[in-house]
Amino acid sequence: MKAWVVRFAALYVYNIAVLLVIGLLTPAKVGFHVFWAAVIMVLAEILVKPFVLKMFAKSAAKSAAQRTRVAEGFVQALIVLAVAAIIWVIVMLLSNVNAGGSWFWAWVLPPVLITIGWWIYSRVNKKFEEQAGAIYDRAMGPKPGVAEAAPATTRVDTAAAHQELHDGLTPEQRKMLDDLGKS
Repeated sequence: MKAWVVRFAALYVYNIAVLLVIGLLTPAKVGFHVFWAAVIMVLAEILVKPFVLKMFAKSAAKSAAQRTRVAEGFVQALIVLAVAAIIWVIVMLLSNVNAGGSWFWAWVLPPVLITIGWWIYSRVNKKFEEQAGAIYDRAMGPKPGVAEAAPATTRVDTAAAHQELHDGLTPEQRKMLDDLGKS
């Protein structure tokens, strides 16, 4: 549960910043609705984005062999922009955000800014969620009556045993997980 709370909080704070940038750089009227719009945007990113992205990618994969590398990169960028546009429409429909202005300012630029925001977030995601996790841990504090675990005093003789102590997996389990990651 902690992982979901931390992920939601980190995305929420970041999406507030993205929506404020959209409000500053476009005629979109975000205002005080930014807090509710950020909740909608986070939920759309967690629930809708993976489904729509997978659907578009599956559709594009059917003709991927016919495209060059550059064309494939262009198609992938268009897919991400289309998903960002869908997220933007969901945010506008379910919040009081108004995208005033011409079609470019209302329907093209905000998804581009959202896509740039996703790219930046993917670069800082780990650090951002670590900080949010630290804040969560401090807020929850130590649980009363729970003693700290004593450090293990066993000696590790082999590299495999040492690795197993750190992740709790046997070499066979580790190999199975590695094989799953490759497919």
